[in-house]
Formats: sequence, C-alpha cells, structure tokens
Amino acid sequence: MTDLDIAKSVTLRPIREIAEKLGVTEDQLEYYGRYKAKLPLSLINSERIQQSKLILVSAISPTPAGEGKTTMSIGLSEGMNRMGKKTTVVLREPSLGPVFGIKGGATGGGYAQVLPMEDINLHFTGDFAAVEKAHNLLAALIDNNLQNTKGSLNLDPRTIAWKRVMDMNDRALRHTAIGLGGLSGGVPRETGFDITAASEIMAILCLSENLADLKRRLGNIFVGLTWDRQPIFARDLKAQGAMTALLRDAIRPNLVQTIEGNPAIIHGGPFANIAQGTNTIIATRMGLSLSDYVVTEAGFGFDLGAEKFLNIKCRTAGLSPNAIVLVATIRALKYHGGVSLKELQQANPEAVAKGFVNLEKHLENSRLYNVPVVVAINRFTNDSDDELRVLQEKCAAFGVSVVLAEGWAKGGAGTEELAHMVVELADAHSTPFTPLYDWSWSVPDKIAAIATKTYGAAGVEYAPKAKADLRRIEKLGLGKLPVCIAKTQKSFSDNPDLIGRPEGFTLTVREIEIAAGAGFLVPITGEMMRMPGLPNTPAAEGIDVDEQGNISGLF
Repeated sequence: MTDLDIAKSVTLRPIREIAEKLGVTEDQLEYYGRYKAKLPLSLINSERIQQSKLILVSAISPTPAGEGKTTMSIGLSEGMNRMGKKTTVVLREPSLGPVFGIKGGATGGGYAQVLPMEDINLHFTGDFAAVEKAHNLLAALIDNNLQNTKGSLNLDPRTIAWKRVMDMNDRALRHTAIGLGGLSGGVPRETGFDITAASEIMAILCLSENLADLKRRLGNIFVGLTWDRQPIFARDLKAQGAMTALLRDAIRPNLVQTIEGNPAIIHGGPFANIAQGTNTIIATRMGLSLSDYVVTEAGFGFDLGAEKFLNIKCRTAGLSPNAIVLVATIRALKYHGGVSLKELQQANPEAVAKGFVNLEKHLENSRLYNVPVVVAINRFTNDSDDELRVLQEKCAAFGVSVVLAEGWAKGGAGTEELAHMVVELADAHSTPFTPLYDWSWSVPDKIAAIATKTYGAAGVEYAPKAKADLRRIEKLGLGKLPVCIAKTQKSFSDNPDLIGRPEGFTLTVREIEIAAGAGFLVPITGEMMRMPGLPNTPAAEGIDVDEQGNISGLF
C-alpha cells in the first residue's frame, strides 16, 4: 500500500475527540472542516510548559536515499502514547513546492502519518497563503512608494532586497524585471521571487509570541536604504498593521491527528537550509501546555535544523530540550560511505563503517549542547544483520545508545523500545542546554563558532559583498543578533558534493542578509537557491483527481 492508500484506509475521528484528549473543549476550537481546527493562543500556559518534556528529533546529513525524520517523530509519539504518556507531535507545515517537485509530501509515511494527509499537503488551513499575501503586500507598498512623490521615503531602488514570494517551485521567476510600461508600470528595477517557505514573514511567524509581537517584528523588517544611506523599515511604510491583519488567523496553531488517533499540532514551515527550519514557538508552547511530552523535529541534519532550533528558537522562546533523537538509516550511511544510489540495496557493512563518520560528527555536535542523545535507526527490510551489527558496534564505541525503530511498517508498535528509552532520558534530564555562542559576540565570531565547531571548517572567508554587509550591520546596530547560516543541507561544508565528513575546508560567506524582523542575520554560503526548480519528472505529473474528487499520486 502507498502512503496515500494507508491514509485513506484510516477512519478519521472528529477533531473534537482529538481535542478532548488534550483537555480542549469543543467551543475552544475554530473548525476547518470535521478533521482540522485551530487552537486559541489563550490555551498556552507558561507554568504547565515548565513541567513538560521536550524531545527534539534531528538526523544525519540528508541523502537521496532518505532518512525519515518526520516519520520517526510521528512514530515515536505513537509509541509514547502507547506507554500511557500524554504526548503530542508538533511539526512544520509542508510547502507546495516540494510536494509537486522532488520530495513529495511531508506528513510522515507508512503507518506513521498525520492526517488528513491530502489536506495537510495541499492548502491545509491557508497559513502559507496568508504568509504569501502579507509578504507581497509589503512588496506592493514598497513599489508604490517608489512611484509616488507624495509621501515618498526617498528609497534607493538599488538597495531593496525585498522580493516577492509564491509557494511553488518556479525557476523562471528567480530573477525578474518589474515596473515596465512607462508611467503606468511604475519604476523599472530588477528583483525576483523566492519560495514562500523562504520568506522572512514565515520566519517571523515562527518566532513570534503573540499578535503584538508579530506586529512589532513585521514593523522591524529591513527594506533598504534611502539615497542618502538612511535605513528604511516596514514600519516606515506603515505596513505592519495590514500585514498583521492578513496573518491574524495564521498565527493560531493547527490541530490534526495521527493514524492512531493521537493529537498532532502542525504550524509554520520555514526551510532549515535558509531559515530556522522549525515549527512555531507558539505551536511548541501549545503542545507543552496541553501534554506531558512534545516530540518535535528540526529540518535537514543536526548541523542545520538542530543548531538553529537550539541557538535561535530555544533561546528566543526560553525553551530547552530534555532529549535528542538522531535519526539515521543504513542506506544513508552507505551513501555517505561512497556507495552509489543504484547499489544501496546490496549489503555492504564496510560502507556502513566508512559512512559512520557523518553520524559521528553529528553526535559530536549534539554533545556540545549537553543534552542526552539516542540514535534511532529507521529500519528497512533489506538492512542486513551484519550492517546493523557494525552500526551498533560503532555507536557503542562512541558511548551512545542505538535503537532500531519500525514506525513506518508498524506505527507505534514499532517504536515502543525507542519510546521507553526517550522517556527515560527525558525524565532524567532537566538542565538547560549549553548554547554554542553568545549573541553578544561579534558577527564574525558567531559565524566562526558554527563553522568550526559544527561544520568542522578550518576557517571562514568573506567575499567583498559580505565584508560590506558586515559594516552595514554594525552601522545599523544589529550586530548582536544571532546568525542563521544559509548552507547546503547535503554536506557539512558549503559544497554539496563533499559528503561524509569533510575536514580542513574553508567556509565562504558570499553576503549577509538582514532579517531584522525575524531577529537574526543570514550569512549566505555556496550557491543557495531561494526559489527551487522542478526536476525533469516532477511529482506533479503523477498527481490526479477523479470525478468523485479522490486524489491519487500524493506521497
């Protein structure tokens, strides 16, 4: 059965029944049909949060073979609920770009899914659309100000970095010219489109505490400079009020259910190779307010999603994980060991041993934060006993426990051993994590800390544009913000071809973008794409709907 077949075979429970498990009454829900609802921010309880346990699920460096981090997160929450532990899984919302591109959906897989998977993978409750509209409203206000003499802010069009966004992979829109057509067309200039998940609005939504904080952050968005080099922010355009109005509903977290009828909160969706790569602070706090345990994930590998989860999200929100689950697969380890995609099905214990260096570096990184960690192996039927034994021996030598998990095939029944270990670790740990760097450090020192300690770089090199950006950041008084490095997810380095554990490389920072609304700086390394393209055979080609409205081809 495909993931979609499995999802359709489940009889969904009315969302009010799922809410009851969390102690939420029917009149507190804002319904989006029978199986989806939004939760009011009034349910967040700061005292209850301090009593609950937070589990972070991360992974090794992603490979084309896949790791199954979302599947593991959902499966783990199912296993913990089977133990009688009141647990909610809190995840990000899928972007339509990957759904119709290469990756497909992002609602888990097999018997570890969140439902209704078609709705979640498509328009869901409209949060992405709201982010897109709020972002593009600011873009429209910027160009309108360029056009008008009355109320002009004297913006220099060459300094405007704010593009437009859409939630689709469309490479043709990466670089565009706008304002053509004479006086009626506006002021001609070069710009482009990013994908909605890469919007600073998405990052802001995920780091905001409430509507007032959201409005404040939206007003802090850096737009550009005037002709006499003075900074202009969104608040100077009086944009924050209308933008907040568009996001009024989107700020509330979404409640859905797992295959086994347990609660799942899904909210926000920034990419981890560009932004912070985790769900909203509000959603995490909501889960901790309503459950004893929350299982959440951070995008891509530990070097990206987990690093940003800890150093940006947790420090902003005052949160600290009680345990970390690091997900790996035998086939992904073989890929990092140099085995081609076509040969991954063949048993190769030697390649597992060689590829362990990637997992080992992520484990070393996790130890920097002083949070207990367990390795979870997302098991596949063709994993050989010899391969599994090599991995177990390597983990034992490193001093970390490793557990085989079969959530994809068996749901919560396949993750009970992992669930018991995670609960044991989380219950025994209450010390706040150790940050990697202090926000008060200089921007180069913060970048160097991540590059050398997390990535394993020998040093950092700055292109002329990045050096100029550093000077501008200091002049604007923004040097105390944390850094959110944009880097390929495929490698510890900024070169996606250097798999495994590259060492001795130099991380090159091309430029540094200012995300003052989100509250971080974005050093950009390598050839980062903020608007992905579709593959030669997009997933969209296999998606269809029949005359009764039944969707097929989603995965």
